[in-house]
Amino acid sequence: MDYDNTNKGILSKNDRKEKDSHPDVKGTLNVGGVEYWLSGWKKERKDGSGTFYSLSVKPKDGQAQGTNAQHEVIDGDVPF
Repeated sequence: MDYDNTNKGILSKNDRKEKDSHPDVKGTLNVGGVEYWLSGWKKERKDGSGTFYSLSVKPKDGQAQGTNAQHEVIDGDVPF
């Protein structure tokens, strides 16, 4: 039986990061059967009280139409 990865994803450390603008973590995300590239940048809160991840989602191979979505994750809560 094949593994069903619908509505699931993975993030791992970006071992190829060469510049500050490159994501700290990269991975894939499946939403409703459509595959996306997922990138994240670890950032410090302005008040210094902790860190969060700013995320970017891009469709793989032009599977989805529309613009790229960007979300911020605070304290590990994903807003979607």
